[in-house]
Amino acid sequence: MQTVKIKLKQTIHLIFLGVLLSSNSVMAVTDQEAREGFAKARAMNHQEESDRAAHLNHVDKNQEFHGVFYGFLPCNHCNGMKVTLSLKQNNHYLMVTQPAKESSREFFEKGKYSWDDDIHAVILTPRDKEAEVREYLIKDEGTLIQLDGNGKQIIGDSAESYVLRRSDTVKSREVHIH
Repeated sequence: MQTVKIKLKQTIHLIFLGVLLSSNSVMAVTDQEAREGFAKARAMNHQEESDRAAHLNHVDKNQEFHGVFYGFLPCNHCNGMKVTLSLKQNNHYLMVTQPAKESSREFFEKGKYSWDDDIHAVILTPRDKEAEVREYLIKDEGTLIQLDGNGKQIIGDSAESYVLRRSDTVKSREVHIH
């Protein structure tokens, strides 16, 4: 009976040790999975921080919004004004205007443009300090609407006359060749 008790104790100890070892390997696998999960979470967190940093240091919209815009704007001293506005990628612009009257002289204005997120407009600041700053509301990627001197949209019957359209959206540009 004594030997049976000893063998029984040994068997119980072996079973207990086996259970303990097997649970330890299960815990080891679980621990390994946990470490992998933490590594993935850390990598995703780092990626989100990089995305946020990229968002905070966003690309200047001036670099994205450029092109050549054409229009025939109203004029107080003539029958109208042909306008060609070229917004270049380096934040510079060139505006060529030509009055619709006997003299076909063209006027050139150069300067820098900037983007105003608050009013969704492009602001032209000429090199010539005496020239006036102009603002154009961005209706869509192909349309600019000239704003008045107070930065407000012109309303009334003539409102549609203050529109410049990007060259790739205009079907004919014969009247705009300078």
